[in-house]
Amino acid sequence: MKSFSSKRLTADEQSFTVSYLISSCGLSLETSLCVSQHVNFRSADQPDSVLALLKNYGFTDTHISKLAKIRPSVLLSDPNNTLLPKLEFFHSILGIPTSDLANILSSNPALLGSSLKNKLIPFYYYLKNVILLDDKQVTRILKTSSRIFGLNLEKNIVPKIAALRKLGVPASNISLLVTLHPHVLFQNNDQFDKTVKEVLEIGVNPLRSTFVYVLQMMIRTSKSNRERKMEVYRQWGWSESDIQIAFKKHPLCLGLSEKKITSVMDFLVNKMGWEPTAIARVPTVLLYSLEKRIIPRCLVIKILILKGLLIEKDVRVSTVLTTTDEYFLNKYVTKYEEVVPQLLDVFNGNVGLAELGYESEEQRTSNLL
Repeated sequence: MKSFSSKRLTADEQSFTVSYLISSCGLSLETSLCVSQHVNFRSADQPDSVLALLKNYGFTDTHISKLAKIRPSVLLSDPNNTLLPKLEFFHSILGIPTSDLANILSSNPALLGSSLKNKLIPFYYYLKNVILLDDKQVTRILKTSSRIFGLNLEKNIVPKIAALRKLGVPASNISLLVTLHPHVLFQNNDQFDKTVKEVLEIGVNPLRSTFVYVLQMMIRTSKSNRERKMEVYRQWGWSESDIQIAFKKHPLCLGLSEKKITSVMDFLVNKMGWEPTAIARVPTVLLYSLEKRIIPRCLVIKILILKGLLIEKDVRVSTVLTTTDEYFLNKYVTKYEEVVPQLLDVFNGNVGLAELGYESEEQRTSNLL
């Protein structure tokens, strides 16, 4: 009889839990049944007090549903002794607005389950006092990669920072790496050391900010993935030296999709006639939008060449594509607007060569549009 009563109580609790999750947390019946396997509410008192506290800190119904689905055990926490100190830590000490705080904690409610004394505060002070981040930078990390607060500080973070310091990486660059690319901290220490060695072997100076950009790129992409991208560049005529130079100047050139690399190289080499090596010297251009920046600017240049206002061999890819809009307009548009009044429309992407009657004048430009 005792066993039957106990089972009956559990069934009643589950039924109440499911109803509560539906009515107070906005979960579907199916999700509530699943969540109820991991948490049971004897009454509404405890979860009600938790939800009231969370709403005071900016949690909306959407935030609450998300949190209840990911980590329902938070609803059984002590609101005053467990949750409130953590909420105050994030809101008052770090200065995170309640709207941002609700987004952060509902996306990673494990933070509310972390020890304030043994985990959150030590991690915070390490970021502040050792890596020299300010509260704004710490908040940025919480917004973009809050899971690093779940890492073991002594085992996962300290050895990596020590390794970078030993190489002479400036404190400002370490701060930059951790703030903008916190994902590097998730790599296991042995693999991290191996990646650092690879960056050094290709000749990147650890004293320069380029080092941290190359490091994070190599951590973010697999070796096989990078090799595939390099093979695409080789097919476009880049030598090993070209690839190395481009990668050092702008590591993100190996983070581009093969389709993006091919489309930009095809346009610049086959349509504009620039040498592949010239593009390797200014790899930034590979990251530009083909439709919004590269094609409009190149059409302006092509028109000026066809008009005899520019000499093709004197036009450099860096001058055409990497300069500011103001510089480009002054040098190539405003200067010639009396002769070619449509140049501004071309620059703004509103008019193409065919519409200006140039297509038949030089057939090889017809594919520019």
